[in-house]
Amino acid sequence: MNLLIRNILAVLPDGERVVDVCVSGERISAVDRVPEGFAADRTIDGSGRLLIPGLINAHCHAYMTVFRNCADDLTFNDWLFGRIAPMEDLLTGEDCYWSSKLACAEMLLTGTTAYYDMGMFMEEAAQAAVDTGIRAVLSRGLSGAPDGVDGPNPRLEQAVRLFENWKQYPTLSFMIAPHAPYSCTADYMKQAADTARRMGLGLSIHLSESASEMASIREQYGCTPIELADRCGLLTDRTVVAHCVYATDEDIALLKQRDTSVATNPISNMKLANGFAPVTKMLKAGVNVALGTDGSSSNNALNMFRDLACLTLIHKANEHDPLAVTAREAFLMATVNGARALCLDDLGVIREGAKADLVILDLDRPNMQPVNDPVASLCYSATGYETETVIVNGVPVVLNGKLSDTDMEEIYAHVRQTCERIGTVK
Repeated sequence: MNLLIRNILAVLPDGERVVDVCVSGERISAVDRVPEGFAADRTIDGSGRLLIPGLINAHCHAYMTVFRNCADDLTFNDWLFGRIAPMEDLLTGEDCYWSSKLACAEMLLTGTTAYYDMGMFMEEAAQAAVDTGIRAVLSRGLSGAPDGVDGPNPRLEQAVRLFENWKQYPTLSFMIAPHAPYSCTADYMKQAADTARRMGLGLSIHLSESASEMASIREQYGCTPIELADRCGLLTDRTVVAHCVYATDEDIALLKQRDTSVATNPISNMKLANGFAPVTKMLKAGVNVALGTDGSSSNNALNMFRDLACLTLIHKANEHDPLAVTAREAFLMATVNGARALCLDDLGVIREGAKADLVILDLDRPNMQPVNDPVASLCYSATGYETETVIVNGVPVVLNGKLSDTDMEEIYAHVRQTCERIGTVK
C-alpha cells in the first residue's frame, strides 16, 4: 500500500516542520517531497495534526491487564507474592488472549506502535498482537531452575517454540527472558543466556527493582543483582534490563561497559514504593535508557503519554533540577532508545528508509493549543487520546480514533468474564 500524508507538522530528527511524507509498503519512502510517479492508495490530510514516530513501550506484561485496579496499595512483596502470583495460577490461555488483546488496543489507541511483552501463555499473546496489528517483541517469562533440578521446567522450551511458531510474522520478534534473580537460579539464568546466544535473540530481565531484592541477592551471592546477571552472561548489547531502581554507580558503569539497555518504569516504581531509578546518572554515563509502562497491575495503564509526563517531572523534583530529564530526552527514550533496546532496526524515527510505524495526533484540542513546542506538548500537555491515526509496518490500524477490525465490546465482555471467574470483581 502507498500512503501519502500531506501538509503535516512532523517531529523529525533535525527538528519540527511541516512536510509531506510518503509510505511505500512497510517503509517511509520520502520525507518533505513526493517522488515523481508516486501514486497514493490513500491520502491523509495532515492539516492541524502532528506526526510522530510510534511510541515504543520497552517493558510490559500484557496478560496482566485483567489485574488492573485489583492489587493496589500493597507492599512490593505483598503485591507480587500475596496477590498477583495466586491470581496468575487461575488464568487460562484464553484469558491471556483477551487480556493481551485489551492491552494491545489500549496501547494502539494511545499512540504506542511497538511493545515488549514478558508473560505466560505467549502463543495466545502472539495471536492477540497479530489480530490487532501492533508490533510486539515477545518472551515467555522464565522462572525456577533448569529442567531436572527441581523437576520438569518446560518454560525455556516454550520460549524456543514460541519463536519457531511465530517467526514468520513481520511485526513479531522475540527475546529470552529470565524473570529475575530472585525467581531464577544462577544456573537457569546462565542457560537462558546460552540459549539466547545460540538462537541469535536478545535478552530481558528484571533487575534491582526493590530493596528486598537487593538484600536477598547480596546475602545469597555477595553481589548486586546487576553484577550477578553479568556473571551469568546476561548483560550484552542485545539485553534490556527493567527497572534498575537501586543500580549503584558501579552497576551503571558495568551496564555502559556491556552496552546493555535499561527500561525505566517510573509510574510502576512509584506505585509500588520502590523509588526512583537513577536515570540522570545513567544518561550521563552513556547508558541507553528506554521507557516502559510495566503491567496494568502496577501502573495501572498502558498509556505511554502518562509515563512520558511522569518521567520528565519526577526527576526534576527529586533532583531539584529542571533540566534533569528534558522533554526531548524523554521523547527519545520513548522512540529511538526503545527501538535500540528492543533490537528493532529502523524504528523510532521519521526518515527515508525507516519502517513506517507512525502516529498522527489531533492538535485541535484545548490542551494542545497553542502548539508552541510540539515535543514539549507531547510530554507536558498530551493525554494520548489525541491519537487519531496509527500506522504499523505501513498499514493503518487506527483511523479516526477507532481500532480497525476490532470489536472493543467483545474484548470487554471476555475480560469481565475472567474477572468474575478469578474473583477480582468486588
